[in-house]
Amino acid sequence: MKKIFVILATMLPFGAFAADENCRTMTTVPDGELTLQQVIELGLCRNPETAAAYLSLESARFNKNAGYSQYLPSVSASASASLPYRNREFDTWSYGASISASYLIFDFGKRLSDVNQLIATWRATGFDYSESVQNYVYSVIGAYYALLNADADVMTARAVQQVSKTAKDTADKKFNAGAVAKADVLKADVTLASSELELERAKNNREIAKGTLLAKLAFPADQEIKIADMPAEFGSETENQSIDELIEIAREKRPDLLRASANKDAAWHRRNSTFLANLPTISASGSLSWNNIPSDVYNAGQDEWSGSIGIRASMPIFTGFSNFYNSRAAQANYERAIEQERQTTDNAMLDVFSAYQNYKTAQTVLKQTETLLASAQETENVTAGMYKVGKATMLDWQQALADLADAHKQNNAAKYDLFTKRAALALAIGDIKDGLIEEGIVNE
Repeated sequence: MKKIFVILATMLPFGAFAADENCRTMTTVPDGELTLQQVIELGLCRNPETAAAYLSLESARFNKNAGYSQYLPSVSASASASLPYRNREFDTWSYGASISASYLIFDFGKRLSDVNQLIATWRATGFDYSESVQNYVYSVIGAYYALLNADADVMTARAVQQVSKTAKDTADKKFNAGAVAKADVLKADVTLASSELELERAKNNREIAKGTLLAKLAFPADQEIKIADMPAEFGSETENQSIDELIEIAREKRPDLLRASANKDAAWHRRNSTFLANLPTISASGSLSWNNIPSDVYNAGQDEWSGSIGIRASMPIFTGFSNFYNSRAAQANYERAIEQERQTTDNAMLDVFSAYQNYKTAQTVLKQTETLLASAQETENVTAGMYKVGKATMLDWQQALADLADAHKQNNAAKYDLFTKRAALALAIGDIKDGLIEEGIVNE
């Protein structure tokens, strides 16, 4: 049971936005540059899906608490007042009151199984809530990195546009000096027009990425939001752990594994409770009553005060085979829960392995794109210089610019893909908050 509190404690909103109840009623995005952690806090505070999951958890907790009532006495009271009517006449008012109590003394452990089943169900609901929170956090992280990637693409497109303008100006000067043909000017015009088109596309993609993030934060998509970039050392290989360590973390923290285990426990207690319903129960009972009946009323001679105490034993003899079939169904449900736990475990281990390999590949791809970008930048610089002295054509410069723009895009995509893959691996081991903020998660 202790694990659920650990999971929930790590996934509950943390920080300034979570502490501010007004975050739910905000109509505009907070001013200033927001970090990833602040965006997550804001989203968790406003997200209806995680709020609904939390309310399901609260419902399960109240059901669990209600189960403990079986260990307490049951007390009921009643009162009555009657006015008899006979021979077309009303008689005198009669009054009465009673109180009764009963207490289950022994039931072969059925109520204990009932309570344990409710506890296991509550734990399973808690892990379901944790999974909902982690999945939502991962979706916000993906939207956050997508916006950063779109911002980087806009900056790249602007830089390429500036270089294209430089190429256009250079071609114009050389044409006016009679050093190149008109074709070079036309090619420069095409390059500049293409760069301006790419800039507009990049701006459009940026607006879509911004709208997606704002929608996840429950704000109108037409507002503006400023977010901080990630540190360059984030996701480096120096913070890595081994695959075996990751699998061990997943077994301890992954919510769906813990939920499957809790569901299996609930099915086990439900099976026991169904079987124990066939055994006897022993209860104690007592009652006390008072009646005030006028002397002229029929049966007025009964005692004004009366009461009783006793012990009662009961056992179902024949229930139309319902208890038998209920027991068989509960056993089948328990065996199904065992198989579902096995399937969940297998799927979880595959998720961890796949996420691990994807993250390792993303690290390698980022290194390769950095090398490609450096090479493309140097090639463009050399080609531009060669064109200015007449040792390269405008077509060569066009190709160098296209290669540079493509290298920038690939590097931007690889950088934020690495961050996304890191978040995916943190999600796969069930520790997305700690995995993103506090420690690394992959090793060579």
